Amino acid sequence: MATPKKLVVIGGGAAGFFCAVNAGANDMGLEILLLEQSSKLLSKVKISGGGRCNVTHACFSMAEMLKKYPRGSSFLKKAFYQFFTTDTIQWFKERGILLKTEADGRMFPESNSSQTIIDCLLKEASKTGVKIQMNAGVKKIEKKNNQPFLLTLANGSTITADAVCIACGGFPKSSQFEWLTEIGHHIIEPVPSLFTFNIPNDPITALMGISVDDAVVKIEGTTLQQQGPMLITHWGLSGPAVLKLSAWAARHLAIKNYEYQILVNWLPFYNENSLREKIQEIRFNIASQKIVNRNPFTIPSRLWEYFLAQCVIDPNSRWADLPAKQQNKLIKILCAQQLLVKGKTTFKEEFVTAGGIDISEVNHQTMESKIVPGLFFAGEILNIDGVTGGFNFQNAWTTGFIAAKGVVSSFATNHL
Repeated sequence: MATPKKLVVIGGGAAGFFCAVNAGANDMGLEILLLEQSSKLLSKVKISGGGRCNVTHACFSMAEMLKKYPRGSSFLKKAFYQFFTTDTIQWFKERGILLKTEADGRMFPESNSSQTIIDCLLKEASKTGVKIQMNAGVKKIEKKNNQPFLLTLANGSTITADAVCIACGGFPKSSQFEWLTEIGHHIIEPVPSLFTFNIPNDPITALMGISVDDAVVKIEGTTLQQQGPMLITHWGLSGPAVLKLSAWAARHLAIKNYEYQILVNWLPFYNENSLREKIQEIRFNIASQKIVNRNPFTIPSRLWEYFLAQCVIDPNSRWADLPAKQQNKLIKILCAQQLLVKGKTTFKEEFVTAGGIDISEVNHQTMESKIVPGLFFAGEILNIDGVTGGFNFQNAWTTGFIAAKGVVSSFATNHL
């Protein structure tokens, strides 16, 4: 009887598990070993979505879905034909896990617990015979001619494999990719993505906890901007609009060393001209009422008072008595408030790195390396990243599934 082929998956996160369990769900009798360098499995799955796990997004248009990936969209365009959001939903459904859709399109398990997803993946690993080894960081990968891979672990022990899938997530520093550049792959310089904006020493931070449902944030001097809910924190600004902008502007902001000006339109349905007309109308209709008491917009009262203070407007003055100079300041701050950002804060729950393995060196149909036969990639180790909302997990499921399929196909055809 022939010795079973062996697949080693490096990384015990979403992409690694999805590759391992789907490769194991075949009748080839593969030996599958999953290596995790830490003492925790699926840690990102655990904390995602506030402990609920934002599994994917209810986006069923491929064209719309691809707009959510600042990097790697052209690669995913081809990959999504093999495994898309609908396939993710069906995969979990077949294993008794139903997903629900929230108003913003994010999809979570009906249980509202990330443990449901973790238990499902662990159950599949057990069912398909995947062996798991913890505290097993890989230090070096070698492959000579047609010989099996030789993996050297951090503790000095070695493991052989016929195929290897690297799904260990992204790294914040280029030096952490050296074990991959040593086998011939090129790395796109990693920079942080999905982070919040620090605005030190600005009085707006005293309003921490206040949120607005809709605002536009723009990087001054560029065309980079995003619209959506925004949250004021004790260090600056956060929320979907800021996180999305940080993703699209990741490389630009890294070059700026995270010091730049932003413009915030707190009333995105207005520009300065249309807001001036609206305020003229307000002054006519409620002329005798105090400005502080009659906030004519859906702006939280404390934020409204902050705007009045910034414009040196007496809150007890009447709308009819608002001087032209102060009115112009108010219009400006509501439609284009300028704030100086100095630094960033990692949004722990959604931490993502832009950069990684150059995807031009990877076959989108199989996730196999074009440089090293038998080496596969899945998840964030690739230079692919999405905005917040379940898009990075969808990348993990898609690339993990395709890598598993690619490994099985290669073994079946004796390619490996």
